[in-house]
Amino acid sequence: MHNAAFAALCLNWRYLAFEVNPKNLRAAIEGAKAMGFAGLNLTVPHKVLALDLVDALDKSAKTWGAVNTIKFETGNDGKNRAVGFNTDADAIVAALHEDLKLELRGAKILLLGAGGAGRTVALKLASESVAELFLVNRTQSKAGKIANEIIKRFPSARVGVGYPKMKVDLVINATSLGLKTDDPSPLDEKRFSLKQTRAVYDMIYRPAETPLLKAAKTAGCKTANGLGMLLHQGAKAFGIWTGKTAPLDVMRRALEQNIYGH
Repeated sequence: MHNAAFAALCLNWRYLAFEVNPKNLRAAIEGAKAMGFAGLNLTVPHKVLALDLVDALDKSAKTWGAVNTIKFETGNDGKNRAVGFNTDADAIVAALHEDLKLELRGAKILLLGAGGAGRTVALKLASESVAELFLVNRTQSKAGKIANEIIKRFPSARVGVGYPKMKVDLVINATSLGLKTDDPSPLDEKRFSLKQTRAVYDMIYRPAETPLLKAAKTAGCKTANGLGMLLHQGAKAFGIWTGKTAPLDVMRRALEQNIYGH
Protein backbone atom coordinates (compact mmCIF):
# COMPACT_ATOMS: atom_id res chain seq x y z
CA MET A 1 0.00 0.00 0.00
CA HIS A 2 2.87 2.40 0.74
CA ASN A 3 4.70 1.79 -2.52
CA ALA A 4 1.44 2.34 -4.43
CA ALA A 5 0.95 5.60 -2.53
CA PHE A 6 4.53 6.75 -3.23
CA ALA A 7 4.03 6.04 -6.95
CA ALA A 8 0.70 7.90 -7.00
CA LEU A 9 2.32 10.99 -5.47
CA CYS A 10 5.48 10.68 -7.63
CA LEU A 11 7.71 10.28 -4.58
CA ASN A 12 11.08 8.61 -5.12
CA TRP A 13 10.62 6.53 -1.96
CA ARG A 14 10.60 2.78 -1.30
CA TYR A 15 8.94 0.75 1.49
CA LEU A 16 10.82 -2.44 2.41
CA ALA A 17 10.11 -5.28 4.83
CA PHE A 18 12.72 -6.69 7.22
CA GLU A 19 12.51 -9.48 9.75
CA VAL A 20 14.25 -8.43 12.97
CA ASN A 21 14.81 -10.51 16.08
CA PRO A 22 13.62 -8.58 19.18
CA LYS A 23 17.13 -8.71 20.67
CA ASN A 24 18.41 -6.83 17.59
CA LEU A 25 15.68 -4.16 17.55
CA ARG A 26 17.85 -1.40 19.04
CA ALA A 27 20.59 -2.06 16.45
CA ALA A 28 18.01 -2.14 13.64
CA ILE A 29 16.53 1.24 14.65
CA GLU A 30 20.01 2.77 14.99
CA GLY A 31 21.04 1.26 11.64
CA ALA A 32 17.99 2.66 9.85
CA LYS A 33 18.68 6.06 11.43
CA ALA A 34 22.33 5.93 10.30
CA MET A 35 21.34 4.95 6.74
CA GLY A 36 19.03 7.94 6.38
CA PHE A 37 15.66 6.11 6.44
CA ALA A 38 12.66 8.45 6.66
CA GLY A 39 11.00 6.13 9.16
CA LEU A 40 9.88 2.66 10.13
CA ASN A 41 6.78 0.65 10.95
CA LEU A 42 7.00 -1.92 13.74
CA THR A 43 4.72 -4.87 14.28
CA VAL A 44 4.49 -7.54 17.00
CA PRO A 45 6.52 -8.22 19.09
CA HIS A 46 8.32 -4.86 18.77
CA LYS A 47 5.68 -2.26 19.63
CA VAL A 48 6.14 -2.15 23.41
CA LEU A 49 9.89 -2.84 23.31
CA ALA A 50 10.40 0.22 21.12
CA LEU A 51 9.07 2.58 23.81
CA ASP A 52 12.51 2.46 25.48
CA LEU A 53 14.53 2.41 22.26
CA VAL A 54 13.51 5.68 20.57
CA ASP A 55 14.89 9.14 21.40
CA ALA A 56 11.49 10.76 21.93
CA LEU A 57 7.83 9.76 22.15
CA ASP A 58 4.96 11.55 20.45
CA LYS A 59 1.83 12.11 22.58
CA SER A 60 0.11 9.18 20.76
CA ALA A 61 2.81 6.69 21.83
CA LYS A 62 2.82 8.01 25.41
CA THR A 63 -0.98 7.81 25.62
CA TRP A 64 -1.40 4.31 24.22
CA GLY A 65 1.86 2.79 25.47
CA ALA A 66 3.10 1.31 22.19
CA VAL A 67 5.13 2.41 19.15
CA ASN A 68 4.15 1.15 15.70
CA THR A 69 5.60 4.05 13.68
CA ILE A 70 8.99 5.77 13.90
CA LYS A 71 9.98 9.00 12.17
CA PHE A 72 13.62 10.01 11.86
CA GLU A 73 14.04 13.77 12.11
CA THR A 74 16.66 16.38 12.93
CA GLY A 75 16.37 17.60 16.53
CA ASN A 76 17.15 21.10 17.86
CA ASP A 77 20.72 19.99 18.50
CA GLY A 78 21.17 19.17 14.80
CA LYS A 79 21.35 15.42 15.49
CA ASN A 80 19.16 12.83 13.83
CA ARG A 81 16.67 11.33 16.29
CA ALA A 82 14.02 8.62 16.28
CA VAL A 83 10.53 9.72 17.35
CA GLY A 84 7.95 7.05 18.23
CA PHE A 85 4.26 7.36 17.29
CA ASN A 86 1.18 5.16 17.61
CA THR A 87 -1.22 5.13 14.67
CA ASP A 88 -3.11 1.95 15.69
CA ALA A 89 -5.48 3.55 18.21
CA ASP A 90 -7.02 6.08 15.82
CA ALA A 91 -7.10 3.44 13.07
CA ILE A 92 -9.36 1.01 14.96
CA VAL A 93 -11.90 3.79 15.62
CA ALA A 94 -11.84 4.89 11.95
CA ALA A 95 -12.28 1.27 10.80
CA LEU A 96 -15.21 0.58 13.15
CA HIS A 97 -17.01 3.74 12.00
CA GLU A 98 -16.32 3.03 8.33
CA ASP A 99 -16.82 -0.73 8.13
CA LEU A 100 -19.53 -1.35 10.73
CA LYS A 101 -21.13 2.14 10.97
CA LEU A 102 -20.74 1.76 14.72
CA GLU A 103 -21.14 4.63 17.19
CA LEU A 104 -18.73 3.85 20.02
CA ARG A 105 -20.13 6.27 22.58
CA GLY A 106 -22.58 4.28 24.70
CA ALA A 107 -21.75 0.92 23.06
CA LYS A 108 -21.24 -2.34 24.96
CA ILE A 109 -18.16 -4.16 23.73
CA LEU A 110 -16.52 -7.54 24.36
CA LEU A 111 -12.78 -7.46 23.61
CA LEU A 112 -10.90 -10.74 23.16
CA GLY A 113 -7.16 -10.52 23.84
CA ALA A 114 -5.03 -8.54 26.29
CA GLY A 115 -1.70 -8.51 24.46
CA GLY A 116 -0.12 -5.33 23.03
CA ALA A 117 -2.85 -4.84 20.41
CA GLY A 118 -5.62 -5.65 22.88
CA ARG A 119 -4.28 -3.17 25.43
CA THR A 120 -4.09 -0.31 22.93
CA VAL A 121 -7.62 -1.02 21.67
CA ALA A 122 -9.02 -1.34 25.22
CA LEU A 123 -7.56 2.01 26.30
CA LYS A 124 -8.75 3.73 23.12
CA LEU A 125 -12.28 2.35 23.47
CA ALA A 126 -12.42 3.54 27.09
CA SER A 127 -11.39 7.02 25.93
CA GLU A 128 -14.26 6.97 23.40
CA SER A 129 -16.86 6.73 26.23
CA VAL A 130 -18.16 3.24 25.51
CA ALA A 131 -20.92 2.24 27.98
CA GLU A 132 -19.26 -1.02 29.06
CA LEU A 133 -16.13 -2.91 28.13
CA PHE A 134 -15.66 -6.62 28.87
CA LEU A 135 -12.10 -7.98 28.66
CA VAL A 136 -11.40 -11.66 28.04
CA ASN A 137 -7.95 -13.21 27.86
CA ARG A 138 -6.49 -16.70 28.22
CA THR A 139 -4.42 -15.38 31.17
CA GLN A 140 -7.06 -13.61 33.23
CA SER A 141 -4.51 -11.60 35.24
CA LYS A 142 -3.41 -9.78 32.06
CA ALA A 143 -6.99 -8.70 31.40
CA GLY A 144 -7.26 -7.65 35.04
CA LYS A 145 -4.13 -5.52 34.74
CA ILE A 146 -5.56 -3.67 31.72
CA ALA A 147 -8.91 -3.24 33.51
CA ASN A 148 -7.09 -1.62 36.46
CA GLU A 149 -5.16 0.68 34.12
CA ILE A 150 -8.40 1.76 32.43
CA ILE A 151 -10.08 2.51 35.78
CA LYS A 152 -7.07 4.57 36.83
CA ARG A 153 -6.90 6.56 33.58
CA PHE A 154 -10.60 6.76 32.74
CA PRO A 155 -12.41 6.73 36.12
CA SER A 156 -15.88 6.98 34.55
CA ALA A 157 -15.33 3.89 32.36
CA ARG A 158 -17.22 0.70 33.25
CA VAL A 159 -14.94 -2.25 32.65
CA GLY A 160 -15.20 -5.91 33.64
CA VAL A 161 -13.11 -9.04 33.22
CA GLY A 162 -14.86 -12.08 31.74
CA TYR A 163 -17.78 -12.80 29.43
CA PRO A 164 -20.94 -10.70 29.83
CA LYS A 165 -24.31 -12.34 30.46
CA MET A 166 -26.20 -9.70 28.49
CA LYS A 167 -26.17 -8.74 24.80
CA VAL A 168 -23.43 -6.48 23.46
CA ASP A 169 -23.12 -4.25 20.40
CA LEU A 170 -19.73 -5.53 19.27
CA VAL A 171 -17.16 -8.31 19.73
CA ILE A 172 -13.55 -7.51 18.75
CA ASN A 173 -10.89 -10.18 18.27
CA ALA A 174 -7.46 -8.75 19.14
CA THR A 175 -5.84 -12.20 19.50
CA SER A 176 -3.83 -14.01 16.82
CA LEU A 177 -6.28 -16.95 16.84
CA GLY A 178 -7.59 -17.33 13.30
CA LEU A 179 -4.31 -16.69 11.49
CA LYS A 180 -3.84 -20.44 11.03
CA THR A 181 -6.54 -22.72 9.61
CA ASP A 182 -6.39 -25.13 12.55
CA ASP A 183 -6.59 -22.43 15.25
CA PRO A 184 -9.35 -22.80 17.84
CA SER A 185 -11.91 -19.99 18.06
CA PRO A 186 -10.86 -17.03 20.23
CA LEU A 187 -14.44 -17.04 21.57
CA ASP A 188 -15.69 -19.60 24.11
CA GLU A 189 -19.18 -20.14 22.69
CA LYS A 190 -20.22 -22.17 25.73
CA ARG A 191 -19.88 -18.95 27.72
CA PHE A 192 -20.92 -16.40 25.09
CA SER A 193 -23.07 -16.99 22.02
CA LEU A 194 -22.66 -14.99 18.82
CA LYS A 195 -26.42 -14.46 19.02
CA GLN A 196 -25.58 -12.09 21.89
CA THR A 197 -23.88 -9.54 19.62
CA ARG A 198 -24.89 -7.38 16.66
CA ALA A 199 -21.42 -7.13 15.10
CA VAL A 200 -18.00 -8.80 15.09
CA TYR A 201 -14.69 -7.15 14.14
CA ASP A 202 -11.65 -9.39 13.66
CA MET A 203 -8.34 -7.50 13.58
CA ILE A 204 -6.90 -10.33 11.44
CA TYR A 205 -7.04 -9.49 7.70
CA ARG A 206 -5.37 -12.58 6.23
CA PRO A 207 -7.27 -14.85 5.83
CA ALA A 208 -9.98 -12.41 4.77
CA GLU A 209 -12.62 -14.49 6.55
CA THR A 210 -11.53 -16.19 9.76
CA PRO A 211 -13.63 -19.01 11.24
CA LEU A 212 -14.89 -16.47 13.81
CA LEU A 213 -16.16 -14.13 11.08
CA LYS A 214 -17.70 -17.04 9.19
CA ALA A 215 -19.58 -18.16 12.30
CA ALA A 216 -20.61 -14.56 13.04
CA LYS A 217 -22.02 -14.14 9.53
CA THR A 218 -23.99 -17.38 9.94
CA ALA A 219 -25.35 -16.02 13.24
CA GLY A 220 -26.61 -12.93 11.41
CA CYS A 221 -24.00 -10.47 12.71
CA LYS A 222 -22.48 -7.60 10.75
CA THR A 223 -18.81 -8.45 10.21
CA ALA A 224 -15.55 -6.81 9.18
CA ASN A 225 -11.91 -7.90 9.16
CA GLY A 226 -8.78 -5.92 10.01
CA LEU A 227 -8.13 -4.51 6.53
CA GLY A 228 -9.65 -1.13 7.45
CA MET A 229 -7.49 -0.83 10.54
CA LEU A 230 -4.38 -1.77 8.54
CA LEU A 231 -5.28 0.85 5.91
CA HIS A 232 -5.90 3.70 8.36
CA GLN A 233 -2.82 3.08 10.52
CA GLY A 234 -0.74 2.96 7.32
CA ALA A 235 -2.29 6.16 5.95
CA LYS A 236 -1.54 7.99 9.20
CA ALA A 237 2.07 6.72 9.16
CA PHE A 238 2.38 7.88 5.52
CA GLY A 239 1.36 11.39 6.59
CA ILE A 240 3.86 11.40 9.48
CA TRP A 241 6.77 10.46 7.19
CA THR A 242 5.95 12.51 4.11
CA GLY A 243 3.96 15.46 5.45
CA LYS A 244 1.46 14.75 2.67
CA THR A 245 -2.15 13.52 2.71
CA ALA A 246 -2.23 9.79 2.04
CA PRO A 247 -4.10 8.72 -1.14
CA LEU A 248 -6.54 6.42 0.71
CA ASP A 249 -8.27 4.98 -2.35
CA VAL A 250 -4.94 4.04 -3.95
CA MET A 251 -3.76 2.41 -0.73
CA ARG A 252 -7.04 0.53 -0.26
CA ARG A 253 -6.93 -0.85 -3.82
CA ALA A 254 -3.33 -1.99 -3.35
CA LEU A 255 -4.24 -3.78 -0.12
CA GLU A 256 -7.28 -5.48 -1.62
CA GLN A 257 -5.23 -6.59 -4.61
CA ASN A 258 -2.49 -7.99 -2.36
CA ILE A 259 -4.76 -9.69 0.18
CA TYR A 260 -7.77 -10.75 -1.92
CA GLY A 261 -6.19 -10.90 -5.37
CA HIS A 262 -8.73 -8.58 -6.99
